[in-house]
Amino acid sequence: MAELVRFSTAGSVDDGKSTLIGRLLYDTKTLFEDQLAAVERSSQRLGLAETNLALITDGLRAEREQGITIDVAYRYFATPRRKFIIADTPGHVQYTRNMVTGASMADAAVILVDARKGLVEQSRRHAFLATLLRIPHLVVCVNKMDLVDYSRDRFEEIKAEFEAFATRLEVGDLVFIPVSALKGDNVVDRSAAMSWYDGATLLGHLEGLYIASDRNLVDCRFPVQYVIRPRSDDHHDYRGYAGQIAGGVWKPGDAVVVLPSGWETTVAAIDGPRGALDEAFPTMSVVIRLTDDLDIGRGDMLCRPGNQPIVTQDVDATVAWMVDKPLAAGSKYVLKHTTRSVRALVKDVRYRLDVNTLRRDETATSLDLNEIGRVSFRTTSPVMVDSYRRNRMTGSFILIDEVTNTTAGAGMILEHP
Repeated sequence: MAELVRFSTAGSVDDGKSTLIGRLLYDTKTLFEDQLAAVERSSQRLGLAETNLALITDGLRAEREQGITIDVAYRYFATPRRKFIIADTPGHVQYTRNMVTGASMADAAVILVDARKGLVEQSRRHAFLATLLRIPHLVVCVNKMDLVDYSRDRFEEIKAEFEAFATRLEVGDLVFIPVSALKGDNVVDRSAAMSWYDGATLLGHLEGLYIASDRNLVDCRFPVQYVIRPRSDDHHDYRGYAGQIAGGVWKPGDAVVVLPSGWETTVAAIDGPRGALDEAFPTMSVVIRLTDDLDIGRGDMLCRPGNQPIVTQDVDATVAWMVDKPLAAGSKYVLKHTTRSVRALVKDVRYRLDVNTLRRDETATSLDLNEIGRVSFRTTSPVMVDSYRRNRMTGSFILIDEVTNTTAGAGMILEHP
């Protein structure tokens, strides 16, 4: 089965994100004829001489009229080697929340830089947000190389500038590719105009990414989502716990502990969509059966007796705020962590982060729409957490407004002292 890779795109206004995605879809021949025809008609209505591939992802009418990306556009395509889900995210600062949403589950981030403009404020912000979200692989595409005569010197200059900035960030894997999304250079096919570049094309690099080691295969974590108790005569004694593996490698016979109760038992069997499994690992959705009949429900977590998450009512996290109503001390929200939902009180806003300069404003007492900062919470009942650095699934949560039931913020849990 072809492996699934999720990646997000980010960049400043007019850096060519949507055109790049359109080029990927067009050159891999994954567009349907009616999709291509619709884009061609839209291009003609706009009076364009050539088909504007950006219109493939700029799906909202406002986006097409303004020539900007507002919402996150998800697109799917596949090659013989891999399946891909693309999140085309906005470049504007007022849509930071949209970028955080689109990049939250990404295996890689593709950051576009205009070869004429070089590294700008938005490029730095997107790189910072990508590393804040701990996206394992960063690909910097220096786009519009055709407008700088495919200059190797210009490419090397931008690469050196970005590398200097990246020393302030936690970047695991950083790759630079010179491309022209408009002309198709080094996107899917190699560029004859840049013979000096001997690296992979963008598609070739994404197809070759090794993402298996990006999952946490050490800390066994299984948040219970649903208890399966068929009532038929054939399955009268069946009891299984459904959910998604959030960490570790699971096998029948493994000793486990149930949190927060602390009951210990053993894995009797693991069932997948096609029957029994010898092992399961992130991010598989499975049913785990246990040898003992215990009181386990949604929101509980299975883990190893000798390797447990932190069970706490005090949560310290980096929060990206997503609604107009400010986040301030004393506010109350529902904190949803994995499959567990608890009520939470905002104890303190420690500081606000300037995502452009990376400076901390410790005088801040609230977070407004699209702002990011460090916030501490107290929950009404315990949650089983890891730091986001250790496990992106058990180290993240969302905050829900109890009145409107909207997602108000997203949090990344910091290391506990």
